Amino acid sequence: MTEPTPGIATRLWTPTGFREDDWAHAESADALSGNGRFILPLQVFLDLDPEARRSAKERLGVLLQPGDQLDKIVDLLDQLSLVALAFPAFSDGRSFSKGELLRSRHHFEGAVRATGQVLVDPLPHMLRLGFDEFEISNPVLLKRLEEGRVGGLGLYYQPTAVPESKGPKYSWRRVRAG
Repeated sequence: MTEPTPGIATRLWTPTGFREDDWAHAESADALSGNGRFILPLQVFLDLDPEARRSAKERLGVLLQPGDQLDKIVDLLDQLSLVALAFPAFSDGRSFSKGELLRSRHHFEGAVRATGQVLVDPLPHMLRLGFDEFEISNPVLLKRLEEGRVGGLGLYYQPTAVPESKGPKYSWRRVRAG
């Protein structure tokens, strides 16, 4: 599991601002016996009884580490409300691809959450790929978001899961939405 920055409380941020997090990370399926919404590691989620997965959908999420295969949950996406994708180190970007694939190829409509090393520079790209929830512990990013500064570039050359309006004259030049 990804570790938060020592001494900094993790806060949940969405494009509409900071909010209370009603999800908790759990290490075993025993957490489902109580009330609440839980994000389980991949193998714990896969080991659940199929009926338990279906009946707990609204309070069931899964955490995928960078090395976990997205294909293991593709046929089970209808049994999930949230997919959390881990960024354990700034140099490991495999979860970017998973986020984009969840939205564009698999049409997942639940929450896609980034957890771990969510930093200033990658945040705008994560938004464009379809991430809509972020566990933030980086003090610089926390301060910027509190000030309403998301950052990013205003001009893009590649399409992503979140469509942008086309730029002037060139169909391949896109202007940041919003």
